[in-house]
Amino acid sequence: MSLREHAARIDLTAALRWACRMGFSEGVCNHFSLAMPGREGHFLINPQGLHWSEVTPGDLVVVDAAGRKVEGRHSVEPTAFFIHGAMHRSKPGAKCVLHTHMPFATTLTVVHGGRLEWASQNALKFHGRVAYDDNYNGLALDEAEGKRLCANVRNADVLFLANHGVIVCGPSVAAAFDDLYYLERACRVQVLAMGTGKPLRIISEKVAALTGRQMMEEDQQLQLHFAALKRLLDRDEPGWSREKA
Repeated sequence: MSLREHAARIDLTAALRWACRMGFSEGVCNHFSLAMPGREGHFLINPQGLHWSEVTPGDLVVVDAAGRKVEGRHSVEPTAFFIHGAMHRSKPGAKCVLHTHMPFATTLTVVHGGRLEWASQNALKFHGRVAYDDNYNGLALDEAEGKRLCANVRNADVLFLANHGVIVCGPSVAAAFDDLYYLERACRVQVLAMGTGKPLRIISEKVAALTGRQMMEEDQQLQLHFAALKRLLDRDEPGWSREKA
């Protein structure tokens, strides 16, 4: 295993473990995937049946662009790559794809007209980067459904799936996970604010656009964030980064 592949496995495992710690996971469902460095058309993905809190770097499975298992000691859920494969293929910059049913973001997908509003500073991180699929069509059980979903997100990094959840993609695990974290924070504040029954204080389009551009320039901050999360895993969950727990 190359050093780059090992680092990729470490990062994807850290994202899965932290997503679980933050309450973003749901049973043993949903998947995180990552393009393998140096291996065109191959991807790492979490295996079928393992809770995100127990996944180690060695548990991750390698699949090809069609979702077929190439390497790994575990199986892969047959439907796992319909969404992820379509996203990776339709967006060359989508090296990492995270799909969750995290509660506050999903809340916005189950109300009529649910949208992420420019009402908090955290929300502005996503200005111009969000798309919506407003037609729930059942489980993503075939390639056509994956393509249909991803057709909505060609010019965005975040896709809200009606009655379902969200997909977040990015150029790296650190970038995608930073977005996933702040997306749920923004949605949480909005849902809580909506619960007061008072109107949201919407930020002007001009200021929202400016702030969004400023936040997109903060690459160092997201790298520091993800590095801190891995240090906390070292402290709290010894053995998490070993090939086998």
